[in-house]
Amino acid sequence: MSGEAILVTGGAGFVGAHVCRALAAEGFRPVAYDNLSAGHREFVKWGPLIEADVGDADALDAAIATNGVRACVHLAGSIEVGVSVREPVRFWQNNVATTLVLLDRLRLAGVKALVFSSTAAVYGTPERVPMSEDHPKRPTNPYGETKLAVEQVLAAECRAHGLSWIAFRFFNAAGAAHEDGIGEDHSPESHLIPLACQAILGVRPPLTIFGDDYPTSDGTAVRDYIHVADLGRAHALGIRRALEGSCNSALNLGTGHGYSVREVVAEIGRCAGRPVPHSYGARRPGDSPALVANPAAARATLGWQPSRSALETIVADAWTWHSRRHAG
Repeated sequence: MSGEAILVTGGAGFVGAHVCRALAAEGFRPVAYDNLSAGHREFVKWGPLIEADVGDADALDAAIATNGVRACVHLAGSIEVGVSVREPVRFWQNNVATTLVLLDRLRLAGVKALVFSSTAAVYGTPERVPMSEDHPKRPTNPYGETKLAVEQVLAAECRAHGLSWIAFRFFNAAGAAHEDGIGEDHSPESHLIPLACQAILGVRPPLTIFGDDYPTSDGTAVRDYIHVADLGRAHALGIRRALEGSCNSALNLGTGHGYSVREVVAEIGRCAGRPVPHSYGARRPGDSPALVANPAAARATLGWQPSRSALETIVADAWTWHSRRHAG
């Protein structure tokens, strides 16, 4: 396979597989690097899989040298907010300590371009919506704290050694590339759309909607959903930009439009042809009424425009994937 080699940590995961897909479509050669603790071997379709930990310096050295890696997309890490509160040391180890090893090995190998998977959780409780990148950063849990810490390390590495980097602050990744057999399959699963799809299919209990008394149009929380294929394309564009040099920025990846939980659940039921079985529970501590991105900077910097992030498209793609995955 021709093209510049891009190391993709977490490349066997939900977002990682879609990033590899987008990189291959743009002429790059993705090298998935994943310990498969949360990823899926069958999701690796567009290049080799190296099964190893991000904190393994020797494995990183071998992967970089053997494949002639030119740049890195760093997606590996822990993502469950609730677990981060219960096990903060584990999150700092998985999200920060291993990243320091990765950055050290990339620097020693002369790899100076990196795209990092960050999160909207770096902002904490929103002071205004939609949120732009200059919104105050006050994360309310160790997950957001670890991602913000890595952003700060990247900025320092840029100043010290000329690293060219972009951090993408994801909002709510969703959807699937069902035609290529990749979709959302976390364990444990905490995301609304797969939980609702699987509740309809009977492979999970009825959905619990946490909170129906928020100060929103219908009382349920509002979130900005971005199709994972649009995220993948943004990463491919980000790698091109980082390889050009002199990148040193964090960018929101969202649509600028929010949907309530009730709206999402209703759309899933419409798509499936039967309602989502559900009940209502109390609000979860720390959940904000609305989280919506201002994505103008990513559009201006990368020329990126979401093309599959209408709610009906996200839901249709996700439902098709889950109904096939759990058929029979």
